[in-house]
Amino acid sequence: MVRGIQDRIFNGIIIVLLALCGAAALFPMLYVVSVSITPISEVLKNGGFMLIPKEITFTAYSKLIHESGMMDALGITILITVLGTALNMLFTVLMAYPLSRKRLPARSALLLMVVFTMLFGGGLIPTYLVVKSSGLLNSIWALIIPNLIWSFNILIVKSFLEQLPEELFESAKIDGASDFRILWQIVVPLSLPVMVTVGLFYGVGHWNEFFQAIMYVTNRKLFPLQVIVREILMQTQQPLENAENITPTETLQMAAVVMASLPIILVYPFLQKHFTRGMLLGSVKG
Repeated sequence: MVRGIQDRIFNGIIIVLLALCGAAALFPMLYVVSVSITPISEVLKNGGFMLIPKEITFTAYSKLIHESGMMDALGITILITVLGTALNMLFTVLMAYPLSRKRLPARSALLLMVVFTMLFGGGLIPTYLVVKSSGLLNSIWALIIPNLIWSFNILIVKSFLEQLPEELFESAKIDGASDFRILWQIVVPLSLPVMVTVGLFYGVGHWNEFFQAIMYVTNRKLFPLQVIVREILMQTQQPLENAENITPTETLQMAAVVMASLPIILVYPFLQKHFTRGMLLGSVKG
């Protein structure tokens, strides 16, 4: 009985702590959404702090959609996210699969090269010169090809593939299957959890693409979403006294943050199960 009471107290403390952590995570999100849909006069009445708006307006979202170039940037971001993630996954699997086979010649040397790139980089200027010499500047490919393969993701996929029973590969070989057929018809279907996990890593990375865009792209029509959001966030703050007649900068900033974050927030719950399984399965062996 004593142990049961102690367990209940412990569980109650854990629930309270988790509830507090959840509230701490939801609080800034609620604040951002509230300010983005609240008239500036209402925000001013509450001293700039607003959680539950009494009045709702979508003026800031309308202005972002029609005047800021946000929708063009959203299209660019969706394009590089879908196309980039597909290419990322293709080349990651094509490299991780042979590295997971112990019979691969020079396997240790190749793994050393992969790990080496995680510890040492070529440098900003040499990388820029390579991208420029490749003719990728001011193109969509400048936002995709320089980060086509992430070494960390290769190691995650490789570790997962090493756990697959060797008998599967031997049986397929006996039946006359080639390495490519084994990869696409056996390995990939069995590796769905880790594939979704790594794909989510790549997808979020492309969705948040910023640094490469400001480094390699000067054409505003090719700016991804995060660059436009940065421009909005870096706008000079308008005096609050004069904000009644125009859409205030703070409201635009909050609306831009919501528009940039909402797609990822909506997609993640559907991938959470695969994400968790992939992280656990891919980290059993190093």
